[in-house]
Amino acid sequence: MWRARAVDLQQVRLLKAARERFSLHPLAIHVNYLINLASNDPLIRSKSIAAFRGELERAAAIGAEFLVLHPGSSRGRSMEAGIASFSAALGEAARGFRAPGLTVLLENTAGAGFHLGSRFEELREIREQAGDLTDLPVGYCLDTCHLLAAGFDIATAAGLRRAVEGADECLGLAHVHLLHANDSEAPLGSHRDRHAGIGQGHIGLEGFRRILRHPKLHSKPFILETPVKEPHDDRRNLDTLKALAARKDTKAGGVISNR
Repeated sequence: MWRARAVDLQQVRLLKAARERFSLHPLAIHVNYLINLASNDPLIRSKSIAAFRGELERAAAIGAEFLVLHPGSSRGRSMEAGIASFSAALGEAARGFRAPGLTVLLENTAGAGFHLGSRFEELREIREQAGDLTDLPVGYCLDTCHLLAAGFDIATAAGLRRAVEGADECLGLAHVHLLHANDSEAPLGSHRDRHAGIGQGHIGLEGFRRILRHPKLHSKPFILETPVKEPHDDRRNLDTLKALAARKDTKAGGVISNR
C-alpha cells in the first residue's frame, strides 16, 4: 500500500534493545516496492516522493544505518531523462531531512524493460546527480542475482574478478555498503529478476564460495532475499552461506536474512 503504518515507539524500543542484545548491526531496510522516483507519471511520481520521505523518516526513527531502494523505471523516456527524474525526486523527498548515520543505498537491477541501474555507470551517474541535489549520503547495495541476470558472470572466478574490479573502478567499493545474497533461476544476461535458494541457481555453491571469500567482499554484510518454498528454507540458506564463508585465515562478514 502507499499508506504506511505510523511508527510504534514501544516497538522501536524493543527493536533497539534486541539489536544491542544480539549485536544486530548494521540495520538495513528496503523501501516500499511501489516507489518509483523515475516515473514519468505525475501521480506516481508525487506518491513516490511522499512515500520515500516517509521511508526516510521511519528509517531514522528506528535507527537504521541503511535504506535500500531501486532506481526505478524510466518507461516513456530515455535512460538519461529517467536518471535526472529520479535524482530530482530523491532531492525533493529529502529536502530538509537530517538523520546522521543513515545512508541511502541504490540497488543494482537485472535490467528488465526500462528499469534503471543494471549498469554500474548508471548507478554512478544517479549517485553523482543526487549528490548535487541533497546532502543525504548515497551509496550502493549489490544484488548477486541481479548482477548475473544483468550480464556479470559472477558464477566464474574470472567473471567475478572482472565484476569486482569494474565495481571498484566505477562505483568505488568503499561506497558498496551491503550485498543481497541470492542465487538466480534465470541464466547469465537474461535480464530476468528470479531469485533462487543459495546453490540452487546459475551462480551455484562454488560461485557463492568465491563471492563470500573474495578479499574485497568478505568483510561486508550480506542479506538473504531467497524464496521460501519449504519450512525453514531461510535457515538452510543462512547455514549454507555461513559454511561457504567460513575460513581459518580471515573473519567472514555478517550474513543475515531479511525475513
